[in-house]
Amino acid sequence: MILQRRILVLGAVAALLAGGVATATSAQAAAGCRVTYAVPSQWQGGFTANVAVTNLGDPVNGWNLTWAFGAGQRVTQAWNATVTAAGSQVTAANASYNPAIATGATVSFGFNGSWTGSNPAPAAFTLNGVACTGTASTPQPAGPAETVAAMQPGWNLGNTLDAIPDETAWGNPLTTQALLHHVRSQGFNSIRLPITWSNHHGAAPAYTIDAAWLARVRQIVDWSLAEGFYVMINLHHDSWQWLNAYPPDTARYGALWTQISSTFRDYSPKLVFESINEPQFAGTSGDDQNYQVLDQLNTQFVHLVRASGGGNATRLLVLPTLYTNADQGRLDALNATFDHLDDPNLAATVHFYGYWPFSVNIAGGTTYDTAVEQDLTGTFDRVRDSFTARGIPVIIGEWALLNWDHNRPGLIERGEFLKFLEAVGYHARTRGLTTMLWDAGQFLDRTTLTWRDQGVYDIMRASWTTRSGTAARDQIYLPRTGTITAKTLTINPNGTTLQGVRQGSTDLVAGTDYTASGTTLTLTASALTRMAGNRAYGVNATLTARFSAGAPWPISIITSDPPTQAAATGTTASLVVPTQFQGDQLQTMEAVYADGTPAGPATWTPYKAFWDNFIPGYTDNTITLTSTFFAEVNDGPVTLTFHYWSGATTIYKLTKSGSTVTGAPA
Repeated sequence: MILQRRILVLGAVAALLAGGVATATSAQAAAGCRVTYAVPSQWQGGFTANVAVTNLGDPVNGWNLTWAFGAGQRVTQAWNATVTAAGSQVTAANASYNPAIATGATVSFGFNGSWTGSNPAPAAFTLNGVACTGTASTPQPAGPAETVAAMQPGWNLGNTLDAIPDETAWGNPLTTQALLHHVRSQGFNSIRLPITWSNHHGAAPAYTIDAAWLARVRQIVDWSLAEGFYVMINLHHDSWQWLNAYPPDTARYGALWTQISSTFRDYSPKLVFESINEPQFAGTSGDDQNYQVLDQLNTQFVHLVRASGGGNATRLLVLPTLYTNADQGRLDALNATFDHLDDPNLAATVHFYGYWPFSVNIAGGTTYDTAVEQDLTGTFDRVRDSFTARGIPVIIGEWALLNWDHNRPGLIERGEFLKFLEAVGYHARTRGLTTMLWDAGQFLDRTTLTWRDQGVYDIMRASWTTRSGTAARDQIYLPRTGTITAKTLTINPNGTTLQGVRQGSTDLVAGTDYTASGTTLTLTASALTRMAGNRAYGVNATLTARFSAGAPWPISIITSDPPTQAAATGTTASLVVPTQFQGDQLQTMEAVYADGTPAGPATWTPYKAFWDNFIPGYTDNTITLTSTFFAEVNDGPVTLTFHYWSGATTIYKLTKSGSTVTGAPA
């Protein structure tokens, strides 16, 4: 075998030029690289390759070299780099000990591979995501509109560098290169790094940032840039920890941004600065004075960063509205700031968490209805008309629903959330708005690097480029006993065409299992009977309606009976109501006094806040009424109406006397 390998050595060398390096530590005053790919040894079905990367531009800290094999070759073993492949596309990432490539320096790695038929050298390489030319170059920075467009879509490393007092204090693990690489692989082009600095600097007047903290921030910025992300950093919870007092602490604000600007002065233009997160002020006389204070801070920020020179002279700077809110008065006030700054490299940012009753499930806001849709389109129309129509790009720096969280199941019904996600993607895309998902751990499990709900990610990702069909519901309820009849479901194709319905990997038969006419999908009695099986409580089958584009729409076939409840005694600390859900799921709860007026918190509505006031327990068959609910309930009788997603309701009568509470079904 050794003799055969020596005889078949080709000694082929392909010198290939690569350039346009995206560096992690410079403003790209010069960029470029050269790649030498050599095959010193080849034998039947296998070969050894050596790769040398020479940096012709500014220093690189963290690198990814990518190429495509043209004849089906595969890497089987690598050294001095971590090599991964997706089809013909190959990525070699630096090892822990060789992330830096100084100007003029070379880093090398090698691998063994397999081949069949032929083994041509790759035709081209890219370093850190930029294609190759082989000479040093001076790239022209993109304009703000082009930069913001290239940032779409974005992702927030939430509750991490912004956590108080440190990175892991709010439950997330330490940030790793593997995490950032995974997020990038999922299609995100930018990453927002919310950073709270207040626990990591010294006293006045210097307010010196702790060296270890600044090094950690810089490390994550470097890693992110090396992955090819656009990166946005800011002052985050500083906004309410100390900057909200009137008059604001402009000395500390200036000292922090002076140090941050100096640290990142010569970084790539793909690094973006955001002046402050969700600015808010206490002690002012009202909005007019709030606008004046925010204008002062944003102006101080822009002038300070620009004066630091280097890449900061033209770096994209992002300015928020008051509260990062999109009410028209907030937008107009920020526009006045843009007008007097007259800086060509600025962008606006607002946040979007949807129509508040729906976002937190209060006041009966349980569905993605007309009010939710109008709030969404109205918000996006206002920011488009106020900013993008004037040539000022917009970043929706955070978006989600406030109370969507894997730790609070059922608070936002999944299908209604899917409709919201689909609509946000579409309406933002058609208005030219860049969106950055707020993810504090509720979407991506950062330990396993998997999506907590793959379907949520799938419909969100589809919305970046197309529309997905949806339906009025994602649940069809069947009775536990008796004859099963056909069920209809209103579909909303969103410009697509229904292609079929599938259970697992099996297509249902049109005409036999279902019919589709216009926007009505009908599942036949025979198909539902078959799918219900033994009709055990809960989900008996999961279908997907498949459309001509986008993500499929899920439909759960659920068997249930009307829920039942039993008497209970407790205190205002909590009352646990025994509840046999019998396959059903809780939608919301009403609470009223004997005269019909709303009981409990939020006295303007009888519908109470899901999870804050009542919490379903599906595994132990309970509904817990919380101390938050009873804190605002008067002594005497209260009538509760529990609403379930099947359409069923249960009535429950409470009597509160001091700290004692009793209850029983009506």
